[in-house]
Amino acid sequence: MKKSKKMVIGIISIAIVIIAAAGVHFSGLLSNDASAEPTIDEVLESSVNIEQITANLASNDYIRISFTIQTDSKKSKEELEKRDFQVKNLIIQQLAEMDSEQLKGKDGQLNLQEELKTKINELMQTGKIEKVYITESILQ
Repeated sequence: MKKSKKMVIGIISIAIVIIAAAGVHFSGLLSNDASAEPTIDEVLESSVNIEQITANLASNDYIRISFTIQTDSKKSKEELEKRDFQVKNLIIQQLAEMDSEQLKGKDGQLNLQEELKTKINELMQTGKIEKVYITESILQ
């Protein structure tokens, strides 16, 4: 009886060690994947192009501008594509509130990108916008 108890305790101990080692291994894999930056192919698969928009600015100037909007998943991309008209509307409204001085330089462009990201995220029901890229811009 003592030998069988020792054997059972030994088997249970080995099983616990194996389960603990597997848990540590898989948690390491999960944390590495979560922090990894997406590849360019993954970025392209989850991005939507907003073709050139011409909008009047508050300063009576106008801008021609295009964007690529990166989402967090293919499902989010699908939703964003369906919301194309709403996104264009938000962009035109945002630009109409700005003057040419606010859009000049790197800081002006970064500000516009962040404002659009925030406002478009308010529309989204599935996923979120990761980044808004300006792909073309002519300010006149």
